[in-house]
Amino acid sequence: MTYDFRDKVILVTGGAGGIGSAMCHRFASGGARVVVVDIDDVRAKRTAADLPGSGHLGVGCDLLDRAAVERTLDGVGATHGRIDVLVNNVGMTSAERFDVRSVESIEQEIDLNLLSPLVTTRIAIPLLRASGDPRVVTTVSLGGIFPLGETPIYTASKFGLRGAMLAIGLDLGNKGIKAGSVLPSATDTRMLRQEAVEGGNSMQFQDPPQQPADVVKAVVSLLDKPRLEAYVRPGESRLVRFAMLAPNLLPRLFPLFRKRGERGQARYLDDLRDRGLARRVDGRWELVEEA
Repeated sequence: MTYDFRDKVILVTGGAGGIGSAMCHRFASGGARVVVVDIDDVRAKRTAADLPGSGHLGVGCDLLDRAAVERTLDGVGATHGRIDVLVNNVGMTSAERFDVRSVESIEQEIDLNLLSPLVTTRIAIPLLRASGDPRVVTTVSLGGIFPLGETPIYTASKFGLRGAMLAIGLDLGNKGIKAGSVLPSATDTRMLRQEAVEGGNSMQFQDPPQQPADVVKAVVSLLDKPRLEAYVRPGESRLVRFAMLAPNLLPRLFPLFRKRGERGQARYLDDLRDRGLARRVDGRWELVEEA
């Protein structure tokens, strides 16, 4: 089956980011009316205004503020009366190591990556039930299967999110709402570029980063064929799942993965420099802000 986007109401959190905006453009090009939700109100409205078609809405919303989430969804209900597809796409990470980062930053990352998709999904249930074919799609990560030693809080949030969405998919599936997740690996977005220049998690650079369009294809495949999980790179997913059959071997495997990842990270930084997206200043990498 091929999912029919025409006249569907699709809400995307983190919708002004690299992956989120690519999703919004794909949905809008198919005829959907897209609600772009992002903490940056200006970028949300700009993204919505640039989408093909009509009926799109850009909304600034802090997903850590439950009252703001409720107001946003009340507005969607007043305008559209329903949500056909809720896409939980928001996320963050930090290059700070666990032993030096603040407790507040740990709480913020867990709250945004894990709690906010669950709270948003729960509050959206009445609008989803108003749809004839309600769907929930959540962007998780291969970090929800394989522990990333340099970013344990991201790993914790994604492990939890993956488990929660599997359980929610089983529960809501019996109640008429199809829920599933996509599990991408490193994707060429501003978040990954920032992590690379800050010397973040080298483990995710085993292969060249995928593009946002690759993640979008996995999301569309999940809508075409509803299931609990879809993988952007099936080969990578098989590798990490196999490695997790014997987690006690990870201390031996990590040095091998890390060396390959460090080489991949160096190549990625060189690629960013060649594309005019990063530069070295006084021996340190920094991002070049895009116009």
